[in-house]
Amino acid sequence: MNRQPRIVIIGGGTGLPVLLRGLKKYPVDITAIVTVADDGGSSGRLRDDLNIPPPGDIRNVLAALSDVEPLIEEMFQHRFSTSNELAGHSLGNLILAAMTSITGNFVHAIQEMSKVLNVRGKVLPAANQSVVLKAEMEDGTIVTGESKIPYSGKKIKRVFLEPKQIQPLPESVHAIRQADMIIIGPGSLYTSILPNLLVPKLGNEVRRSRAKKVYICNLMTQAGETHNYTASDHVKAIYDHMNAAFMNTILVNKENIPAHVQEKYIEEMAKPVFYDVDRLHELELEVIPGEIVSYEGGIIRHDTQEVADILYHLLLAETKKRFEA
Repeated sequence: MNRQPRIVIIGGGTGLPVLLRGLKKYPVDITAIVTVADDGGSSGRLRDDLNIPPPGDIRNVLAALSDVEPLIEEMFQHRFSTSNELAGHSLGNLILAAMTSITGNFVHAIQEMSKVLNVRGKVLPAANQSVVLKAEMEDGTIVTGESKIPYSGKKIKRVFLEPKQIQPLPESVHAIRQADMIIIGPGSLYTSILPNLLVPKLGNEVRRSRAKKVYICNLMTQAGETHNYTASDHVKAIYDHMNAAFMNTILVNKENIPAHVQEKYIEEMAKPVFYDVDRLHELELEVIPGEIVSYEGGIIRHDTQEVADILYHLLLAETKKRFEA
């Protein structure tokens, strides 16, 4: 083939940047589609004060894909700890807000920052506007706001976006149509992954795409979102929201997480996600178990190198199959 394989990665939160740091080292064309439903912290304040999409998840992805001196990235990610109006803001969020004001467009701001940071790939918001994530709980109550949903103390029945008429970027639609592989996750199921797929035309394009679609299952359950969820529960929640079964492959962790590491998560009521392989096969998924955990500072994360290596070899096999066909 005369071009690099094309990957579209959909997500947000802390999981997406971890994955991207590994994938950017491979000869692949990366497009990251990032949620704009965040309403907490610095992002939420800028969103409310300046009427712009929340920049935080975008900032983290730009930093992960950047190819600059470590000090420059550190400066971009620096968070002020003062006691005035700057408190809690990261410099990167402020720069993206300023660039949005200068260019008059959030997407243009991202594009300009991508040049400054020498980003390897394209970073696109799921929509060029702020969206509000809402959750209907099992008792029928509605919780408004991405940051509030996990702390409602109730089980989620479904999440949805407002306004209802949300348009994806043409660049995102084009990237999905051209993709050889679409990667969904890792990230918080209801507050990082589904807000992207629920953008109407975006989710429909993912469903219809002929690309190999891979779901990277979370390592741990999350209180307020996926308490006691198995791997198949994660998949079923996505299918229920999308009214379709559309993924081909799931990457799950088979590595035992040491008890002393798990103990740190007891207060969060989080535990390793059990991959119920029989149920996953019933969902007609190719199951790839891997030792994909890293423990940086006692925090459980996906091993960026191991996951990237698995995905890259899956991609090579897929593109070879397509080329021969």
